[in-house]
Amino acid sequence: MSAPLTYAILGAARSGLAAARLLRLEGAAVLVSDVRPESESAPAVAVLREIGAEYEFGGHTDRVLEQDVLVLSPGVPDTVPIVRRAVERGMVVTNEIDIAATRSRGRVVAITGTNGKTTTTELTGHILRGAGLDTFVAGNVGTPFSAVAGETSGESVTVLELSSFQLEHINALHPDVAVVLNITPDHLDRYPDIEAYAAAKMRITGNQGAADALVYNADDERIARLVETSRARQIGFSLGTPQTPGAWTGNGRVHLKLSDNSTQTLPNSEEEIMIQVDAIRIRGPHNLYNAMAAALAARALGVGADAIREGLESFPGVPHRLEPVRELEGVRYVNDSKATNVDALWYALSSFTEPIVLIAGGRSKKNEYDAIIPLVRDHVRAVVLVGEAAEEMASAFSACTRVLRAGFDMEEAVRLAHDTAERGDVVLLSPACASFDMFNNYEHRGDAFKKAVQGL
Repeated sequence: MSAPLTYAILGAARSGLAAARLLRLEGAAVLVSDVRPESESAPAVAVLREIGAEYEFGGHTDRVLEQDVLVLSPGVPDTVPIVRRAVERGMVVTNEIDIAATRSRGRVVAITGTNGKTTTTELTGHILRGAGLDTFVAGNVGTPFSAVAGETSGESVTVLELSSFQLEHINALHPDVAVVLNITPDHLDRYPDIEAYAAAKMRITGNQGAADALVYNADDERIARLVETSRARQIGFSLGTPQTPGAWTGNGRVHLKLSDNSTQTLPNSEEEIMIQVDAIRIRGPHNLYNAMAAALAARALGVGADAIREGLESFPGVPHRLEPVRELEGVRYVNDSKATNVDALWYALSSFTEPIVLIAGGRSKKNEYDAIIPLVRDHVRAVVLVGEAAEEMASAFSACTRVLRAGFDMEEAVRLAHDTAERGDVVLLSPACASFDMFNNYEHRGDAFKKAVQGL
């Protein structure tokens, strides 16, 4: 009888700790290694002591290489020296998602894309819960997959938001339904080019077969080309172009059809009018895509049209994604802190007909702004810039709108936006950048914006 496997987990944040707990419940020997000083990691240390895991802080030592399996947290790239050494030694390299996937039960809906992942994941979970299904929502959305895997059953459905980072070392994950929303340039500080980034995204369908469904954005030419290699049943969604099988918009309505008159059919063989576009509670063209993706994922699992319609009508959206904050003196304030790239900003600007005072900036992702210049010129009264990317963005926008600078001060940015906005305007935080130059994450940034707005 072979000896039990031992595990080294890189990263003592949420996903790493959840994987450690799951493995320790099986009695596995676990070493958690983190580069942060132990003096700054008291909560993590408390968890590791509680579950009886070994740990090291302040850097990765050769103890990592003495284990059988290396488990990567999402924030740990392959370029880290200890990972390279592990690969050279032939060590098995996996990640937290696969650790959970091999231990979960029931069906899985896995959702990825550059933008809209969180909204679509939460919306899909909302629809499935409303339909009476035992539903877990996990992954990049906040709750690690490993934290819920042990609670799943043969009757449950787990809806996973997956980033490209979480898909890089997928070997076991086999979604019953995979969803690819969009692929636009992002994280090019981690990937050499968009092709490598797209390849990481498309790993979501790598283990799927003919009995599974791949829901994809048919308007995204890159995705439409890449899905052709998938073995899963391909179901498209589009703004305006009929899809069979799939969903599309037309005459102010969302149409859906999941039969192509072949021998393979999914529930409902006739075209359905799923919902009036105006009845979908979340606004914007990007949310039409998200709504169609969630509806198709639910329909592929056998959920009825009435339950899907009710879910689309009742879902309020997610925090930090076009989140209404306040109306003051006829000006609406909207928190879109989750817009961490230019594509997300494009969708945000496209969601309003009112004049916009835009607050943007943060840590640059090597952005190119050409695609949004027309929207900025036509709809943005002024842009208030914060953070490291301020000069880069000023160079892009100064020829087409008024540019104001607030340094590294969100309160000052909100004050400047308030002083600039006129009755009927929207003050929109939609940074198009990462948050780490000023904040812990996009949630921290959005909360700072909301606090400043409430303090006006």
